[in-house]
Amino acid sequence: MNDATVDDSEKDRTQQLRVGRLTKAHGLKGAIKLELFTDDPGRRFVPGAVFTLQVPTGSAWHGKTIELVELRWYNQHAVGFFKDVPDRSTAETLAKAILWIDADVAEQSDEEDAWYDHQLVGLAVMRDGVRIGTIGRLEHMPAQDLLIVKTPTGDVMIPFVKAIVPSVDVKNGLVTITPPPGLLEELPEDPADAESADSHAAEADADADAEADAVTDSETDAAASAPTAS
Repeated sequence: MNDATVDDSEKDRTQQLRVGRLTKAHGLKGAIKLELFTDDPGRRFVPGAVFTLQVPTGSAWHGKTIELVELRWYNQHAVGFFKDVPDRSTAETLAKAILWIDADVAEQSDEEDAWYDHQLVGLAVMRDGVRIGTIGRLEHMPAQDLLIVKTPTGDVMIPFVKAIVPSVDVKNGLVTITPPPGLLEELPEDPADAESADSHAAEADADADAEADAVTDSETDAAASAPTAS
């Protein structure tokens, strides 16, 4: 079968969308547990759906796609069966792989807290009502996504989780963050630690003074006991 030709305009209209992550093998027949990043698995995960795999470069699956045969639910957990994954040992080689699909950039997601990368890049990042920078890119890691925020002092990685990024307003071009202390700047020295350091320094100075006094007293005694010329 000849490969279909895709012109540049067609490429420009598509964007990769992350929809799931394979977590671990399930059973002996090649099934794999899934963490879903979509509120509409019935539309994204249908038999025949093809996903691009994000895996380490050393993986045998690097650069490949995978086709879904069936999605089942066990104890409210999604489990997928995929083509060319016949057994548990093969399924284990796919653990932590991230699943991507091609989506039309003009498509508006109706899923809560779901955005395409291109919708977020360039948005202003606000903290306590003050703009600290803009989103430069996203890093999609196996555990979580990271917002790479460009600030005047350099790039900062912000975990893209609700507790730290409570609001994304694409329409107005704003992202609000509430980072924990130390994420964006170095924490001030703890007063107790500073007091302890001062105490240790004072003790060291006292010991040094005592040692110097002892040396002076010894030299004085030595001078007093030395014979004098007649």
